[in-house]
Amino acid sequence: MAKINDYYQKKQLMEKLALELEKLEEDQALKSELEFENKVRDLMKEYDKSPKDVLQILSAIDPSLAGAKVEAPAGRAKRPMKTYKNPHTGEVVKTRGGNHKTLNAWRDKYGKEAVQGWQQD
Repeated sequence: MAKINDYYQKKQLMEKLALELEKLEEDQALKSELEFENKVRDLMKEYDKSPKDVLQILSAIDPSLAGAKVEAPAGRAKRPMKTYKNPHTGEVVKTRGGNHKTLNAWRDKYGKEAVQGWQQD
């Protein structure tokens, strides 16, 4: 019985969406935008230009469009920069990770807890 209920719910949703789509298709503003889009696509075909080419041309006309590139989101945030100062030698190490050659040498020589205490804020 659950499948039949799901079927009728989806059918009602489709009918509702079909009505909304009909209303949108009657909208003059949408018709105008679609007509403009079709004309731009026809021009792109006529002059053998890609959307990227058109964007370059438009950014030359209006430089504020040059930054309109859609960038992929960064994978993850950078780790914070940590600074360690060896009180025995005065040497300073800046790192974003804990696996630093000099830090590891200090940890072996002075101990992990001691080196952790050398971290600057």
